[in-house]
Amino acid sequence: MNIRNGDDGRAAGPALPRANGPAAPQTGEERGVGPVEPLLTRQWRLVVTEPLSGPMNMAVDEAVMWAHREGLVPPTLRFYTWRPATLTIGYFQSLHREVDVPAVRRAGYDLVRRLTGGRAVLHADEITYSVIIRQELLPGSVLATYRLLSRGLVMGLQALGVPAEVVAARAQGGRGSTAACFDAPARYELTAGGKKLVGSAQTRRRGVLLQHGSIPFTFDLDQVNLLLPGREGVDVARWRAALRRTLARKATSIGEFVQPRPSFTETLQALVQGFANALELELEAVPLTPAEWEHAERLAREKYSTEEWNARR
Repeated sequence: MNIRNGDDGRAAGPALPRANGPAAPQTGEERGVGPVEPLLTRQWRLVVTEPLSGPMNMAVDEAVMWAHREGLVPPTLRFYTWRPATLTIGYFQSLHREVDVPAVRRAGYDLVRRLTGGRAVLHADEITYSVIIRQELLPGSVLATYRLLSRGLVMGLQALGVPAEVVAARAQGGRGSTAACFDAPARYELTAGGKKLVGSAQTRRRGVLLQHGSIPFTFDLDQVNLLLPGREGVDVARWRAALRRTLARKATSIGEFVQPRPSFTETLQALVQGFANALELELEAVPLTPAEWEHAERLAREKYSTEEWNARR
């Protein structure tokens, strides 16, 4: 893995060691998800951005999609954090039915709708990843590509000492009892100790795949609980107590398995090596281009910060 830092003054991430080790197999049939095709390019860009607001983080992901679609940048693996903490909601969620918006504002958090589906996620004490690549370079179904990309996450988390694995979710009725991502059943989950560890979502727009996800260092059950509205006709205190028990049973974090807790840099290095080894990538640390920053700033201002976008459902 070749790493170099960019020179435009933006953070490109710490120097990272060369990734060595066996790679996971890249071809074959994954039961129930269709064929896992080989990656058609190994040269990817690594981007590590400074902490950004909720609207700006979502805008950067979309700006990278635009730049990659236009052939301006290679496939990109990005890691980032949030300032302030942010509640993101899925593209198809109803904002006012599934989020206590006044509670989010009182907490001082950002609130933004994602391009991807799924449910609400509180991004606070975590590291977030995104992968942007043209579909022609990563063929396969949503499930097949999710499982392929998850190999990098699993290998990196295991290097930290987290017993991470991708497992088929147990059959369960309904769609989960709340608007929270970590309560929502999915066909495959990245878990540790039998609980959901990484909440990921994927979308495909104009031939470009975006997959991003939350990897929590800690999981604040009480804070997530307070940001979701109670059910009409149900005692709020009892509902919140039941929700807390549900999330405690289903969700986990890095900090529950690794003490002392790894730093951001240690976690970043492990995840970068995990992706490089599992997918046999040549990663080069190059910052976002001026054009990407300009595009992202416009999207953050004109789309992701607007009521028209965030309250569209």
